[in-house]
Amino acid sequence: MTLPPEFALIARHFRPLAGAGALDLTDDAALLDAPVGRQLVLAADAMVAGVHFLPDDPPETIGRKLLRVNLSDLAAMGAAPLGYLMTCGFTQGTPDAWIAAFAEGLAADQAEFGLAVLGGDTVATPGPASFSLTILGTVEPGRALRRAGARPGDDLWVSGTVGDGALGLLALTGRLPSDAHLTERYRLPRPRLALGQALADLARACMDVSDGLAQDLGHLARAGGCAAELWAAEVPLSASARLALAAQPSLLACVLSGGDDYELLFAARPEERHRVISASQATQTPVTRIGRFLDGDGVRVLDGQGTPITLPQSGWSHFA
Repeated sequence: MTLPPEFALIARHFRPLAGAGALDLTDDAALLDAPVGRQLVLAADAMVAGVHFLPDDPPETIGRKLLRVNLSDLAAMGAAPLGYLMTCGFTQGTPDAWIAAFAEGLAADQAEFGLAVLGGDTVATPGPASFSLTILGTVEPGRALRRAGARPGDDLWVSGTVGDGALGLLALTGRLPSDAHLTERYRLPRPRLALGQALADLARACMDVSDGLAQDLGHLARAGGCAAELWAAEVPLSASARLALAAQPSLLACVLSGGDDYELLFAARPEERHRVISASQATQTPVTRIGRFLDGDGVRVLDGQGTPITLPQSGWSHFA
């Protein structure tokens, strides 16, 4: 019997991605046994063309970014990936080759990060293209990292480098010279899963940076009922970001508030510094101490001389 077009598309491109419990994507839902002695962790993110990715981005990177931004949410809670559900809204007339490349990108990251699709939905839309992914992970009971927990006196740390994603978007839209590193960092975030799991007994609070370092730090401080001080001169930068800032110092605001970093931002006691560094080395994930938590509320951004910096905006908002 010939399959209806939607089901044929699913069978052709997404059934090869299905894992145990997905029932070969032939039923209305998946069946999944939670691992013994583990708590489930669930998160969801959506991506819309022209908002979260550029309409002419390579399709394989769009699928991978969709998965990776959700994996970053698991990393922020110290969780390990288990599987995911995905809803795809392809624009009407999307070529089959485009969908094939989208699925190939997902297959590559499924293999890298050790998970599989469990189900979802596929629809056609007049546009723009939009995608939503719900990810499932697991963590030992009582060991999930949370946003709440930072206390005055705690160190502020961040993984990797900051600002590459926001600068990459500027490069892709012609507002900065082309740069392969910055472009890749915008299109392909690096979820810090290993570091997140290593911080389970170290970080007092943790979240991933998606909407801007300064803004997300405000969320972390507010959840802990304290203030935070961010040392702009200590924020880790890639070689490409340093070159961009040297040419245009005003880009510092973009680095600190542009978003699309997907690095881990976390609080830890000062006496745990050596253990934080050990976790960084064991997971081969650089970390940098970029500030501290204080009594009070709000976020103060200071330059290298300790002078306050005023940012035009602290981060991204869909509803500003």
